[in-house]
Amino acid sequence: MKFVQVDEGSAGQRLDNFLLRELKGVPKTHVYRVIRAGEVRVNKGRAQADTRLALGDEVRIPPVRVAAKPDDAPAAPPREFPVVFEDEHLLVIDKPAGVAVHGGSGVSFGVIEQLRRARPTANFLELIHRLDKETSGLLMIAKRRSALTNLQDQLRDRQGPKVVGKTYAALVWGDWPEKLKVIDVPLVKFVGGDGERWVRPGKADEEDAKRSISLVKVVQRLGWATLLDVTIKTGRTHQIRVHLQQAGHPIVGDPKYGDFERNRELARGPRKFDRMFLHARELRFTHPATGAELTAQAPLPEDCAKLCAPTPPAS
Repeated sequence: MKFVQVDEGSAGQRLDNFLLRELKGVPKTHVYRVIRAGEVRVNKGRAQADTRLALGDEVRIPPVRVAAKPDDAPAAPPREFPVVFEDEHLLVIDKPAGVAVHGGSGVSFGVIEQLRRARPTANFLELIHRLDKETSGLLMIAKRRSALTNLQDQLRDRQGPKVVGKTYAALVWGDWPEKLKVIDVPLVKFVGGDGERWVRPGKADEEDAKRSISLVKVVQRLGWATLLDVTIKTGRTHQIRVHLQQAGHPIVGDPKYGDFERNRELARGPRKFDRMFLHARELRFTHPATGAELTAQAPLPEDCAKLCAPTPPAS
């Protein structure tokens, strides 16, 4: 049994995030399991995953076995990513598609591990939020604990003057209905028979369903597809992907919720587009230290821009 006292660097952090840092290498599912089982205590009492820790709190952490890493496990190579904004508090990068944001679930390393290797003198680098591996675009990374907690609070609140706004560019198959501008469909997370994490549309009275709202605006009609701006008012797992799919217009190239036959034809055709067309193109947030309202933008990647040329792709 280990007892850890919360210091200034961890004050204000959620219990689950605190444990994930203390128990490096332990699978997320196991961390949440010991929390639910009451094996983790804060000031001798049971606590939830979203419990906010205060300075001086005592956290009891049970002994947890960590699977030994094979000797040939690849180390994260140092890598910098295109910087959109940076100061002493936070970093905003333009993440390429196909790169995970962190290691785990069969991925040895991701953006955060590579950045830490590239910046060995950085005292603090933590993900403020996440993007799917297949999604490109803007990703915020905190360089101070105060920035991490402030911006995560903005993400969680979703209401009021200090709210992070996220807008994504998504290319969907077919002609998007002009009148469909708001998708308010609850979502349910579940684990499929393949052991993978999935999300499906739910019903408002369903126990595990969480309300999810996406605002949709048509940017460009290509005939065979439609380019959309999607602004999320809630931040659910796979929200945009499932919302657009359940509306009958899955995202081009989506390997999980997409139109697999058309995706395959596009990948094998002359344009050879074989990634998911979902790009986090704009972030609006309040600076955690200065209070200034900031907007970060990332243009469409070259392959996505080419795909939006006004000519239908040949099969």
